[in-house]
Amino acid sequence: MNRKNIHIHLSEAKSSTGSLKGLDIQIGKIKGEQWDEIEGPTPFPDHTDLRSWDRILLSRYKPLYLPFCDLCCLCTYGKCDLSGGKRGACGISMEAQQSRIVLLAACIGAATHISHGRHLVNHLIETHGRNTPINVGGTNVDVEAPMIRLVCGIKPKTLADLVTVLDYLETQVTELLAAAHTGQESDPLDFESKVFHAGMLDHVGLELADLTQISVFDFPKADPEAELVNLGLGTIDSEKPVILVIGHNVPPAIDIIQYTKEHNLSGTIEVTGICCTAIDLTRYDPDAKIVGPISWQLRYIRSGVPDLIVVDEQCVRADLLIEAGNIQAPLVATSSKNCAGLVDRTDDNPDQIVADLISGAVQGVLILDPKKVGEVAVRAAIQSHEIRKTIKTSKIPTLEELIEYAKFCSGCMECTRACPNETPIPDAMKQAATGDITLLAEIYQSCIGCGRCEDVCNKNIPVHNALVAAARDIVTSEKYTVRAGRGAIQDIEIREVGGPIVLGEIPGIVAFVGCANFPNGVSEVAEMAREFAKRRYISVASGCSAMAIGMYRNEDGQTPYEEFHGRFDAGGIVNVGSCVSNAHISGAAIKIASIFAKRNLRGNYEEIADYVYNRVGAVGIAWGAMSQKAAAIAAGFWRLGIPVIVGPHGAKYRRMLLGRKDNEANWFVYDTRTGEKVQVGPVPEHLFISAETKEEAMVLIAKLCMRPNDTSRGRSMKLTHYIDLHKRLYGIIPDDIHLFIRSSSDIPIMMKEELIPILKEKGFKDQKIPDPTLLKSQIRTQKGGN
Repeated sequence: MNRKNIHIHLSEAKSSTGSLKGLDIQIGKIKGEQWDEIEGPTPFPDHTDLRSWDRILLSRYKPLYLPFCDLCCLCTYGKCDLSGGKRGACGISMEAQQSRIVLLAACIGAATHISHGRHLVNHLIETHGRNTPINVGGTNVDVEAPMIRLVCGIKPKTLADLVTVLDYLETQVTELLAAAHTGQESDPLDFESKVFHAGMLDHVGLELADLTQISVFDFPKADPEAELVNLGLGTIDSEKPVILVIGHNVPPAIDIIQYTKEHNLSGTIEVTGICCTAIDLTRYDPDAKIVGPISWQLRYIRSGVPDLIVVDEQCVRADLLIEAGNIQAPLVATSSKNCAGLVDRTDDNPDQIVADLISGAVQGVLILDPKKVGEVAVRAAIQSHEIRKTIKTSKIPTLEELIEYAKFCSGCMECTRACPNETPIPDAMKQAATGDITLLAEIYQSCIGCGRCEDVCNKNIPVHNALVAAARDIVTSEKYTVRAGRGAIQDIEIREVGGPIVLGEIPGIVAFVGCANFPNGVSEVAEMAREFAKRRYISVASGCSAMAIGMYRNEDGQTPYEEFHGRFDAGGIVNVGSCVSNAHISGAAIKIASIFAKRNLRGNYEEIADYVYNRVGAVGIAWGAMSQKAAAIAAGFWRLGIPVIVGPHGAKYRRMLLGRKDNEANWFVYDTRTGEKVQVGPVPEHLFISAETKEEAMVLIAKLCMRPNDTSRGRSMKLTHYIDLHKRLYGIIPDDIHLFIRSSSDIPIMMKEELIPILKEKGFKDQKIPDPTLLKSQIRTQKGGN
């Protein structure tokens, strides 16, 4: 093969983001690989190259630390008590230690997605060839990889083009992890800057993984009318052999579908899934069925419905081999990152593997070849189904058994203390002992499926099973729909909404992302998404949150995906896809700067992030954030200047990034036309904040969508929503409203009588509305402009 190597010494290179240190990259120009025309070196930013931008954000949004404990236990110097201003034996402070833990979490999350991307790219190059073209939207998407272009300066055309990107990502994550070693980084804000860098790397990894699988597996390509697919336990036909797939790496599940099609078994087997593998599988085959988010694992497996369980990687319960054994269902592990202690049978004959699984000679097997997984899983599930039809496999008690279990409850409260949501299980058990299971059924709705209640019960009551039993009627009626993950946002959609978003006439983009550690069940996510879609915000969703939105019906029996359109436009509810599809949300904000505002994209992170921060009213809400992956995804949004709200459990991430609205010195921008410093108020007020209730979150969403660039008409619309929600949910006008009104034309017309007296009392004066930037480099007079 003809190959011309371009050897770039990044240690000697300069880019718009600063100097690039200590990394040599071989960029191959191979037949089939197409790179942007390069003037000078491709800018791969090191973890200090955007440090000045991070410091600008961190000076406004100072970390508020929420330590789990006062100790550091990471090395053998410890345990070290860091309370009361004390330092550890290595000299580290409490603040730096908390930032270090946040960095470690973000690195774990980023490494998870990048490793997933590496696995996909390597596997699909092997099966489809390195010159397989990247196509995420055909003629509808010209800017097909905004994150990769922005960070790496590369326009990838084929799978081979992604290998260099992966090399860069893996190198950077290694450097970030090195900084967390004892005796390395010591300053909390430098740790925080590295957290931002991990988040940025994560979004590049997310984009790389999703555009790979969209291109090869022919997932919906930027399709706003992607099919509606089945969701919920009640959609599954247990009379057929049932395969359950769990995780985030879809190739083994796709090979299961392919095997059924090749052997004329389509329609005779139910292929069901939990978590993002389920979302991605329905993008490939709309006839597959989504059971639910991560929290549905125990309730579904213990129902006894799955005849065979296939697990891959990420968000898979660590006790699934035990749970599968309890219902006599074989288990197949398919990822090197989750071997489950099983013997590697990848090279064995499928006949022997199936025989061993069905006979019970082995509880489960590890198979690292997705194609072989497809054959073994289907054949074993068919035989397992025939055997399991003759035995009782469900672990869910009958009503009579439930009442007997409830009588054993001593009311010790250990289950309530262990429950993340502090549900009143003892009270419900007391009622159930009399035959009234109403309260137990209500608790099912907010149960996150962790099973901690059972671990602490000193009477050995199967509490989780009891909850599912009490809600049996609810479980069987869980029949919903969710729009299949559409992937990227079309360029034409960006052109149509870019102006209204930047000017504030579409009030904002609200991204519902993250896990299923919800404080009050799935319904709150759906209620928030519907509320903002009705208010003509653009609601965007991914992963477990996208499933949660679908698990709701309005008074007409419609799910939100049936009630609202799927276009990236005002009043839409848009499902971009699985966790890796989150990159299409950040990518949409970037594309607004690139397509609508004509800003240079290639390797121009700082300017684009400044544009997004000042002009794109976007907010992320991870209401059930649980994992390290969610931490990394949030950090990627922060570096772009996009605020993130988490639910009450999100405080366990150990620190928030909060603004002080009473500190006027913080809230200025430069006017790009004059270079003048202009006060713009606390917009957005916070970068990362935890909300205790759905109502608090909704008010925060409306507030955090305000931006310095809002026109008076746009700000008036945003204020209308903020004030209306605050009055409806809290009963009063917000006490900080004067901080967001810059001139009399910002005041909502229908609220002038209420607001003008308040503004007079606060000594309100009209302020200038600038063309905002936080970067002196963007001031036109300094660049020789007008």
